[in-house]
Amino acid sequence: MRTLITGSIAYDTIMVFPDQFKNHVLPDQLHILNVCFLTPEMRREYGGCAANIGYNLKLLGGDPVVMATVGDDIDPYLKRLDTLGIPASHLKRIGGQFTAQAFITTDLDNNQIIAFHPGAMNYSHENRIDGSLGAKLAIIAPDGKEGMLQHARECASAGIPFVFDPGQGLPMFSAEELSEFVDLADYVAVNDYEGKLLEDRTGRTMEEISAGVKALVLTLGSKGSLIYSGGQRHEIPIVKPAEILDPTGCGDAYRAGLLYGIANGWDWPSTGRLGALMGSIKIERRGAQNHAFEAQEIRDRFRREFGYSPW
Repeated sequence: MRTLITGSIAYDTIMVFPDQFKNHVLPDQLHILNVCFLTPEMRREYGGCAANIGYNLKLLGGDPVVMATVGDDIDPYLKRLDTLGIPASHLKRIGGQFTAQAFITTDLDNNQIIAFHPGAMNYSHENRIDGSLGAKLAIIAPDGKEGMLQHARECASAGIPFVFDPGQGLPMFSAEELSEFVDLADYVAVNDYEGKLLEDRTGRTMEEISAGVKALVLTLGSKGSLIYSGGQRHEIPIVKPAEILDPTGCGDAYRAGLLYGIANGWDWPSTGRLGALMGSIKIERRGAQNHAFEAQEIRDRFRREFGYSPW
């Protein structure tokens, strides 16, 4: 099934701080915070929510169509997408802008401090969605504010079911805007912090939100995830990784599993388990797009982990 993925494409500069942030921050001096974290390790990776989700969905054998706005510095990324077989026909280049840039510092507890320059992402509303894309499913992932609102409305108008995935962009929106997203969406996916914020902003509980959509997905990090659907609550276990190297992009990998399960008509326990497996596979590699497996390898690992195969 052709799946439209709207959101950011970004370059990630990832730095590792070989200590804990808490050891270098004085809680009673936060009003005059002035800290420098020495990061001997640094690398530049390909990232952005839309590209990360598309990358993982392609690994699964899905048919992702990535839509984003990008800057003058996008050429190396375009070459990469071409190598991966992910079409770039719906990437709009914005002259005079940088492609979005994330500067991520991670400590030994996997806490992260992120500085994000949106650049061309702020022009995401210049991309339009309609039935001519041929998409049968979509996800509205973190992007420019105006673009996210517009794309949700366009998906609803075109009859394209979509997942609302606000991510770290959730604080941009008012209570009324978030309520509109939830009312338009077929599915909602948030982590535990975003879920609390969504409840506070909209005045609706997770249970109330889930009653208005086909499924509400709540990821809980190392505690697994929950999927509320049709009045049922499905507890999804984690898949223990061989090692934990980098959490960057784990949520995007999980969402690719969700999209694959939805596109293929799976039940929610299997869909959630695929998401958990994809997150585990990702966390075993540094960077958001450096895990490379054949679709059959993922299927085999699913069977080993859960004792059955939904394929």
